[in-house]
Order: sequence, then C-alpha cells, then structure tokens
Amino acid sequence: MDLTLYLQFFLGLIAIINPIGLLPVFVTLTSHQSEEERRRTGTIANFAVVVILIVTLLIGQHILDMFSISIPAFRIAGGTLIMFIAMSMLQGKLGEVKHNKAEDRESATKDSVAVVPLALPLMAGPGAISSVLVFSAQYSEPVETVGMTICLVIFGLLSGAIFRLAPVIFKVLGHTGINVITRIMGLLMLSIGIEVIAAGLKGLFPILTH
Repeated sequence: MDLTLYLQFFLGLIAIINPIGLLPVFVTLTSHQSEEERRRTGTIANFAVVVILIVTLLIGQHILDMFSISIPAFRIAGGTLIMFIAMSMLQGKLGEVKHNKAEDRESATKDSVAVVPLALPLMAGPGAISSVLVFSAQYSEPVETVGMTICLVIFGLLSGAIFRLAPVIFKVLGHTGINVITRIMGLLMLSIGIEVIAAGLKGLFPILTH
C-alpha cells in the first residue's frame, strides 16, 4: 500500500472542501437552529458527504458516462446551484421557516440544510467530486479503492469534529454578526459559483482559453 497516495488524497480533500473555511457558512446556514439541531445538522452533512464521495469513488464515472455527462458540464450545473444559493443568502432568505398546512397542524419544522446546500454542493461539490473521480480513474485496484474509502471516512470524522466548533463562533458573533456574514458569504459564494461555471465553460469550449 502506497501511503503517499493516501496522504495526497486525504490532504487534497481537506484543501478542496476546506471544512475550517466552511465554518462561517455552516454557522450562517444553521443560525435558525438550536445547538442540538446544529450538531445534528453537522453530523448529517458530513455523513452525506462521505456517502456521496464513496459512491463517486465506486461508480461516479459510470454514472456520468451512463448519462453522457462530462466533468465540465457537471461543473456548470454545480456552479449554477451555488449561485442560486448565494442569491438567497444575499437576500437574507436562506433558512427561513416555510410552512404547509400539515406542518402548521403538527408544529412547523425548519428547512433542513444538512444535505442541500451544505453537503451538496458546498462540501461535496464539483471540485471534490472531480478530484475523487480523477483518483478513482488513476488508482482502480481493489486495495487502493479500500484505502481511499478509509481516507474518506477519516475525513468525515475530522470534518464533523471541526463543525462542533460552530457554537463557539455563533456565541461570539451573535445574530447581528451572523446576518452581516450571511451577506458577505453570499457574495463570496456567488463569486465561487461564477468561477466554477467559468471552469466548466472552458472545459466545454477550449477555444475560450485562447
């Protein structure tokens, strides 16, 4: 087993997903939740990320090939979703409570942000999925696949532990600080979405790079 390969794979995940950098986003997305709900959201999000990336590792390329989807096209789709989420953040609408008649009768529940947008596309986004696809294509031996799966599980545990620092940030910033950061992060995410779309367009239309 080549430990250098797994170290490179693991560090690449940390760099691309950047769970520490996502802490302010996580705090923003869960500002309407209690501490217990926030902890559960972090756990679900990281579990979802691990599942998504393991599925990508095992059959991701086959799924894209099945639907004739290229990585650049996937980047454009992911970037578009990020832009829509960013626009909601800029308008301060993300995390609003939405009720239907059944929820009103039972006691309304708030939007779950654990899977969308936190796990997908913010964490397991086009960059992370593309990285996993590249490694799975280059290192397809069963032992290597098992090793990379273990790396993904360890990453999920580490990222989940980092997310537990979110309550400290929430207490320091307060609701006013969270509202300010919501707009700032929305603007940054909008920029990220545009960059991801631009990378996808360059992949689909190489002439744009000239």
